[in-house]
Amino acid sequence: MKNLASTALLDETALRSALSEAEILTTLLVTTHLGGKTDLLEKAAPHIQGAWDYMQTLPDDLRAEIIDRLVATLGDLERTGDFPPREPAPALMQQMMDLATGQKVPEEYQPLVVEELGLATEDTRRLRWRKTPTAQQLEAHKVTIIGAGLSGICAAVRLQEAGIPYTIFEKNDDIGGTWLENDYPDCGVDTANHIYSYSFKPKADWSRYFSKRDEILDYILETVRDYGIRDHIRFGVEVTSMTWNDTNARWNTRLRHKDGTTATHESRSVITAVGILNRPAMPDIAGLKDFRGAAFHTAEWDHDIQLAGKRVAMIGTGASGMQAGPAIAGEVEHLTVFQRSPHWAGYNPLYHKTVSDGQMWALANVPLFAEWQRFLMFWASSDGFHGTLKVDPDWTQPDLSLNRENHAMREMLVGYIKDQLNGDEELIRKCVPGYPPYGKRMLRDNNWYKTMLRPNVDLIDTPISRVRPEGVETSDGVTHPADVLILATGFNATRVLWPLEITGRGGRLLSDQWAGEDPRAYLGISAPNFPNLFMTLGPNTGLAHGGSAIFHIECQIKYILQAMRDMIERDQIAIEVRQDVHDAYNDRVDEACKNMVWSHPGVNSWYKNDKNRVTITSPWRLVDYWALTRDFDPADYTFTPIPTPATPKRVKEQQQ
Repeated sequence: MKNLASTALLDETALRSALSEAEILTTLLVTTHLGGKTDLLEKAAPHIQGAWDYMQTLPDDLRAEIIDRLVATLGDLERTGDFPPREPAPALMQQMMDLATGQKVPEEYQPLVVEELGLATEDTRRLRWRKTPTAQQLEAHKVTIIGAGLSGICAAVRLQEAGIPYTIFEKNDDIGGTWLENDYPDCGVDTANHIYSYSFKPKADWSRYFSKRDEILDYILETVRDYGIRDHIRFGVEVTSMTWNDTNARWNTRLRHKDGTTATHESRSVITAVGILNRPAMPDIAGLKDFRGAAFHTAEWDHDIQLAGKRVAMIGTGASGMQAGPAIAGEVEHLTVFQRSPHWAGYNPLYHKTVSDGQMWALANVPLFAEWQRFLMFWASSDGFHGTLKVDPDWTQPDLSLNRENHAMREMLVGYIKDQLNGDEELIRKCVPGYPPYGKRMLRDNNWYKTMLRPNVDLIDTPISRVRPEGVETSDGVTHPADVLILATGFNATRVLWPLEITGRGGRLLSDQWAGEDPRAYLGISAPNFPNLFMTLGPNTGLAHGGSAIFHIECQIKYILQAMRDMIERDQIAIEVRQDVHDAYNDRVDEACKNMVWSHPGVNSWYKNDKNRVTITSPWRLVDYWALTRDFDPADYTFTPIPTPATPKRVKEQQQ
């Protein structure tokens, strides 16, 4: 528990001033936790409609009572020093979660929430050795990390804590991954920042609830600095291929430097942390190279090109287009947006809202405030509506929605679109998707619909036939003139780990095993025939129903570190997932995905491959994936022991 004497909490005036601006639902949870009394929660419950702070309307007198109670409780605790445990009793915690979210939170979430909020006496995501390894053992198990984005930095932090040596290879000249590469106007996160951050490094001073790119990149750089990771990173070095050496049970990685020179690097294990949104997808449009103006992808934004007064054509209406389009519409002479199919975009009152000074102060100074804020954002953004994305086989409108709740969501979204477009029937026709909500990635409305109403903006849904030197021609024969062409066409997400060439046991290529665009992995982490290869954000681990990618990253890194611990403590030199375990798991994934919205026949998205199989998104609730990766089971793997005269090097023993 925080030491109150070391904070400004002793200044009651400052405390009250901060709490008057801070989120009242979080304040209520902290009051309940510290005082152990649920009477105020029970009194507030009828006014709470959900976990977002704006989804409740507490009366002013109740708000004042909550603040008064917290101020008094903090004063009593400061005088007595008798602080409650960080982890509440199960019954109290259950009541807090239920009443604060306005719904019944399944009991299975309790241990997940304790871990995610750091309420346990120790960081349960940090590796604990059961048998202390020697320095020689650790050195023999050095790790290669590919990529210095969010996944790679998380892996580095946890490996460093465990004492396992590692080297990160990063193709760019600095840290950040997709947050370094993407710097288009208004680039930002569509997950609330207070969960889009590492559990081991909460940040109290996010300036916004949904921050923009520069602030997120600063957070990643700050993490690298605080944990002393930069010295372990080799910048401007791309891993082009990897080959498993059966003889010495090591990975040989082929490196290409910026100047074109090549080198090799050897390590016992490899963690891929390259993400799936890092290789821009260029559209296959005739004449694209003939365009005589400036042309660039949103992920490679050319800031030397001045857009003011220019006619701009933007192809694509996904996440980057929906952020960049409204950001540039006010400065260009004309913006023509070409849409292949519309996306659902939801409204969140916090999307453009800055965090108040009082909220930041409370997050930094009030005990447990940051923790319970994280819980509310976690629940509001994740599993609460997972069930609404499952197909009801008896539903009467399967083309438009999946079930009663999903249809209600659709009606709400359509109503919002109609309201934003002021009843413009032609624009409404263009902007309302014909598939169920969440069939594709659910976007945040960045004033997109209001932008479509601007007199200098046209939304074109007629298919593109070709690009001409002077503009974009559509299938109706009309050429739309443009001086600048912006490609908001996303990434090669379906080609997992591409263009990296990975050769496993017996010369087997991972791309062959995956048949190009049909990637599969156990838990999205490991694949048979590829020992000591661990993936982050691998196949079927993308979150499409909510939550934070960082949550999945932390689950995966915890599991990977446990696998390495088993290998090191057992004196093994290789670990490989069993084929039957891998296949059974992927059968479960496929079966689960069949009943989810992403498999809807009316949806064509980057979530699916060319065989219509969902390869990117996870069908599981966050609590399911957390449980699957919580404890490494050695029975799921085969191990290769350190060779001795009596044990041939190629002999494998299965740990039961």
